[in-house]
Amino acid sequence: MRDLPVDEAVTLADLSRDPYPIYKRMRAETPVVRMAQTKRILVTKADLTKWIKENPEIFSSDDPTTPMKPAFQAHTLMRKDGDEHRAERMAMQPAFSPKVIRTDWGDLYRKIAEDYVGRLPRGETVDLFTDLCGPVAARILAHMLGLEEATDAQMQDWSQRLIDGAGNFGYDPALFEASDAANAQMNALFDRLIPRHQSEPNNSAFSVMLNAKNPIPLSQMYANIKIAIGGGINEPRDALATIVYGLLTNPHQFEEVKRRDLWMDAFEEGVRWVAPIQVSGRRTTQEVQIGDYLIGPEERVMTIQASANRDEAIFGDDGEEYNVFRDKHPHQSFGSGPHHCAGAHVARRTLGEIMLPLLFDRFPNMTLERPQDVAWSGFGFRGPLNLPVTLN
Repeated sequence: MRDLPVDEAVTLADLSRDPYPIYKRMRAETPVVRMAQTKRILVTKADLTKWIKENPEIFSSDDPTTPMKPAFQAHTLMRKDGDEHRAERMAMQPAFSPKVIRTDWGDLYRKIAEDYVGRLPRGETVDLFTDLCGPVAARILAHMLGLEEATDAQMQDWSQRLIDGAGNFGYDPALFEASDAANAQMNALFDRLIPRHQSEPNNSAFSVMLNAKNPIPLSQMYANIKIAIGGGINEPRDALATIVYGLLTNPHQFEEVKRRDLWMDAFEEGVRWVAPIQVSGRRTTQEVQIGDYLIGPEERVMTIQASANRDEAIFGDDGEEYNVFRDKHPHQSFGSGPHHCAGAHVARRTLGEIMLPLLFDRFPNMTLERPQDVAWSGFGFRGPLNLPVTLN
């Protein structure tokens, strides 16, 4: 066995600014490497990342050393395995079932999307990220979780503070202070909503959990809702902005997608190209071989789905490009194994089936005049920070 290489040069700031050239080099030279700043082993090849996530008995999600616990003030279901993980995941699952999506949420998705797209001014240049992508994701999620009283601004602020804290591998105290404040505000709202959901049960996640025959502890209900806020806004928000950017910077693809109504293909390629959740953490439970290296127990491993989604072994030499018409291969943006994203079908429904065709039906000649003005950021979670488009 070879000695595991250590990368002393790459920083979190580098990966937040532009990770893809770094991951490309790692795939070619050091697909399994210890990153000194994070004190974690990064795994960048698609076959290895998928294998790790599908073997939870060897690669446990239960890692108390990640910043997620202080960020969420809880040991969340994202950091649990087996029956414990399954019990908490299934406590919310009825709210996201295909039947409930069809009976309760489908028409609501469309109504909210039509409302928010309808507010956009024709002929003007707007920041689509702040004027549509974030607010519409926040409003849809607020209804699904049973938090209708929360404003779009509150939902987005809480989500950002939680994900900033969860990705705080540098352990910056200021980021945890911000997530602490968000936790206090969310807890206060949840406390106020309990009587309504108990007296008027519905299919929202909070109501389903509160009124279950054998409910999980209230503290874990709160943690579950926070996990959904943390991932359920930034993922569809960033995915929508990424897809619009990908289409507008590839006009020939854009025209063909409109002509053939290939919105779901545009969605899948967008989340492959820039995975909204870029990395996932695991803890080794035993000695195990990863690639050419023998890794001991109690090591912290990070699967880099952002890199796996561009792996040349699967996506060829143009994996770095947005290409709706590439040969179809499964991507890893929604994970795999027991922690496969519970909201994947919600994202596909809201964005691929409803939002994209609705948005471009209203603004079929939307333009992005200066793609270079779009700023991208994020190591754990990634997407554009702005999207100045003209609504033609």
